[in-house]
Amino acid sequence: MRTLYLDCGMGAAGDMLSAALLELFDDKDAMLSRLRDMGIPGVQLDAKPSEKCGILGTHLSVTVNGEEEESADVSEDAFAPDHTHEHPHEHPHDHSHHHPHEHAHEHAHTHSSHSHNGINEIRATIEGLCVPEKVKETVLSVYKRIADAESAVHNRPVEEIHFHEVGALDAVFDIAAACYLLYELKVEKVIVSPVHVGSGKVRCAHGILPVPAPATARILQNVPIYGGQIQGELCTPTGAALLTTFADSFGPMPVMRVEKIGYGMGKKDFPAANCIRAMLGETDKEKSEVSELCCNLDDMTPEEIGYALNLLMEEGALDVYTTAIGMKKSRPGVMLTCMCPTSEKQRFTALLFRHTTTLGIREYTCRRYTLSRKSETLSTPYGPVRVKTASGYGISREKAEYEDLKKIADETGLSLREIRKQIAHSSRLDDPKE
Repeated sequence: MRTLYLDCGMGAAGDMLSAALLELFDDKDAMLSRLRDMGIPGVQLDAKPSEKCGILGTHLSVTVNGEEEESADVSEDAFAPDHTHEHPHEHPHDHSHHHPHEHAHEHAHTHSSHSHNGINEIRATIEGLCVPEKVKETVLSVYKRIADAESAVHNRPVEEIHFHEVGALDAVFDIAAACYLLYELKVEKVIVSPVHVGSGKVRCAHGILPVPAPATARILQNVPIYGGQIQGELCTPTGAALLTTFADSFGPMPVMRVEKIGYGMGKKDFPAANCIRAMLGETDKEKSEVSELCCNLDDMTPEEIGYALNLLMEEGALDVYTTAIGMKKSRPGVMLTCMCPTSEKQRFTALLFRHTTTLGIREYTCRRYTLSRKSETLSTPYGPVRVKTASGYGISREKAEYEDLKKIADETGLSLREIRKQIAHSSRLDDPKE
């Protein structure tokens, strides 16, 4: 299974994540060109080598009309008597309340180019991006997480939330770039480490807030996070929203065969390397637990047994099959076996009692190992043919869909073996064995 592991030992920000993902591409320049062509006006992107604690990676610099963002971590001196006042909330509407923008690790900033954008304005910007529709959907999903968090923090409807920093064009770019890069990597599973959020205080549109900022903390609910000794905001709301949107699970690095490693660097220097590490490789398909439900039948007709078998498959059984058995008093019988997810065993037990004559059902709990499967369509001299691919455990195999081969056989008069052989010669399918 093609797996991406994200090591967030120094938190996460949008451009750090994008930089780490960019490093996983063989042709980084070509991918950079595609990111620059996403169609966000006034945004310039620059990728430069960056070294942190002896590790070489990539730093992405995103500017809007020549301006670049910077975080506003707050030192303890800020709490001296003449610094204790907070922002008086003079704005007439809510703002996304992290530091003067997302890049807690990277950017230099002034506020002059930024506007206050609501979710409708952001949605319009996203709809205008030159990226696949699937990427737009993911970008909108990331913004929805942020909007829902801000809505809960400020106790306002989502429609009334105005994004001060997150809604800026460079943040739209950061989120879209990360989503686009992940889409192009075509991974099957994303695992994220426990997230280091930093400690201390951060200055935002509303004043001085604790780290993690309230919106970040809200987004990261039920996610393993930790603070530590590093002062500063390491995980931003955008970083948190991207991670929780991308992640299939959070936890330690799995057993995997690593093929590529990317380092996305922040701008600031800390005692630890200020980066996100992305590791791309192969993991084995995880084993799953299944229940095997069995019953012996000696008083049902073949048609009745066939009906029950087909119904169980239609209801979502993993497999259903029969075995010829000899029963008491030398009566011939059939053992009906239904394999289903353990979580569904009660439902399938009820179906077996309803649609068979059995008076008792035996259950066995099994471990099930499977290959990763996908389907695609290949062009052949006979037209499109669907192909099923299975891979994992160091093997890969492909098989043309029977119904498509049958249709070709009916139309041409050729045998299935002849069609398979000719398709194999004109496509990437292996020749069938003689």
